[in-house]
Amino acid sequence: MDINTTLNEVLVKLFRDINTLEERAIRTEEYQDVTANDMHVMEAIGPEGAKNMTSVARELEVTTGTLTISVNSLVKKGYVDRSRSEEDRRVVLVSLSGKGQKAYLHHQKFHQEMIEAVLKELSGEEQRVLEQALVKLTRFFRQKS
Repeated sequence: MDINTTLNEVLVKLFRDINTLEERAIRTEEYQDVTANDMHVMEAIGPEGAKNMTSVARELEVTTGTLTISVNSLVKKGYVDRSRSEEDRRVVLVSLSGKGQKAYLHHQKFHQEMIEAVLKELSGEEQRVLEQALVKLTRFFRQKS
């Protein structure tokens, strides 16, 4: 098998496998109502405090309308709080509720465990090479989007 075929297979399978693992890790007894997309929205909102919808949409690279649909669902489920800016009542702010903060930490734990599992299999040099390759790969995909 040549490098092009190997890379294609690895990238496609890796993307699929990470999505599957993430979905399984997220959907515990406590978080049965949360999808991977929900979790990515909560991750973009972050635990630091209120963010405006436009900046969250920009970070996720979706329209504000698309984000509104996800946020409405997360508000209904109790993971996100929505409010209006005191300075400009037209600006909608979103933040994680207590339940959302807890789900966020649950998701971060999955990411940390995944990273630790990968790194423990690699030598220091292999870790540096992987990091450089992934930075270049990310740059390539960013340029394509």
